[in-house]
Amino acid sequence: MNKKNHTVVTEFYLLGFGSLHGFRMILFFFCLLVYILALVGNMTLISLVSTSHLLQAPMYFFLCHLSFSDMLLTSDIVPNLLLVILQEGHIIPFVDCFIQFQLFGASTGTECLILTIMSYDRYLAICNPLFYVTTMGAKLKYHLVTWSWVLSFAITLTIAVLMSNLHFCGPNTIDHFFCDFTPILHLSCSDTHLLQILDLLLTAPMTLLPFVLIIISYIYISAVIGKIPTKTGRKKAFSTCSSHLTVVCIFYLSLITIYLIPSSGNSVVVLNILSLIYTVIIPSLNPLIYSLRNKEVKAVFAKMLRLSYKL
Repeated sequence: MNKKNHTVVTEFYLLGFGSLHGFRMILFFFCLLVYILALVGNMTLISLVSTSHLLQAPMYFFLCHLSFSDMLLTSDIVPNLLLVILQEGHIIPFVDCFIQFQLFGASTGTECLILTIMSYDRYLAICNPLFYVTTMGAKLKYHLVTWSWVLSFAITLTIAVLMSNLHFCGPNTIDHFFCDFTPILHLSCSDTHLLQILDLLLTAPMTLLPFVLIIISYIYISAVIGKIPTKTGRKKAFSTCSSHLTVVCIFYLSLITIYLIPSSGNSVVVLNILSLIYTVIIPSLNPLIYSLRNKEVKAVFAKMLRLSYKL
């Protein structure tokens, strides 16, 4: 194509929930409320783990980073989403769109890896308790978390940079409420086949391989728990990983529904609602799940409330 005929795209228009305009204010206040709950819940969880000597086990260190990735994800999406809902569509600059995609991909990838690390932590604690302290020491846990963030940011930055170098010659309307991979590619007039293959090669190991490792870990954990002679012992052992298992199921169920199940038969509205659940609701559920299903966290939180009441 002749470059003279190219339309230089300097911004994208996020269409959002065009067919749900009648519920615009309800959706706005719902998203705002859930966003506030997500921030307060995750910040509270991080504060509890950072200040309490009772929550210094490696599992809680990983939980802090899981909460931070949740806050990064929802803060990357929701503020702009609120504008999309209020204005029934919103213009986002070219560069901002790819920054949003980068942060979204990095936080999602990091969450996949941290959930895998947490499953390995539970595997060591239950299946190899005698070696747990020496294996999951300070050096290893810091290395695992650091590499999770570095790999996620490096991979998504590579894809974001390559996407930003595609030719966009119009139209510039994204039928979504944030800048995701497939909606952006649909607007490009370049050949995107190689980029799609590269994205699959880089992101599949970041999502599917961790899921397989988590399943393998819990197969071994279930086998060990099943050998515990008493019902009380089995219940106590399972309680140490029930919160993590609940979060994994919710996270991967939403991820598989949105990205791995073919979307050709689904309407745009359905896919947008599923994405809303994944990017807005789930980050607010994680701290709630760990608070309600973890005795140590509940005890520390209750102590914090008592101290606040006395003040």
